[in-house]
Amino acid sequence: MTDRPFEIGLLGKEDRSDFCCGSEPLDRYLKAQASQDVRRRVSVCYVALDKATGRIAGYYTLSAADVPVSDLPLEVAGRLPHYPSVPAARIGRLAIDQRFQGCGLGGALLLNAAMRALRSEIAVFALVVDAKDNEAATFYRHHGFTAFVSNPLQLIAPITTFRKLLS
Repeated sequence: MTDRPFEIGLLGKEDRSDFCCGSEPLDRYLKAQASQDVRRRVSVCYVALDKATGRIAGYYTLSAADVPVSDLPLEVAGRLPHYPSVPAARIGRLAIDQRFQGCGLGGALLLNAAMRALRSEIAVFALVVDAKDNEAATFYRHHGFTAFVSNPLQLIAPITTFRKLLS
């Protein structure tokens, strides 16, 4: 967890022009697409604001998803009823501005997403992510995610994983 004072909340009218995480597609998404997706109810975007500067230090998006049980790792699927799919919350994007990388903010944003999924009034079995590369997949595996059978860059963590951490 981070020691820096951040405030995590819904994306508003914050200045996004100087956000730079080192991935041009993730930077461009925050600057040009995130508000449109929120308006269209395709996803919700949460930002971590550095309390000292008011800068966006990081962000993630969250949306509803379903996951075919046949794609799940055996250790996850083996405990489920015989349904074709299970409900999930998808972290579509997660990025940390380069000025704030290395202070634990990525893990804090993951826990924030899990907390929101746990508090949801609809059923959520797991968090799922589509890692953009092997480095991102390593980050998610470090935080308790396991790869789907069909795609090592698509990962899942049962929500109970986070319930234990948050209680």
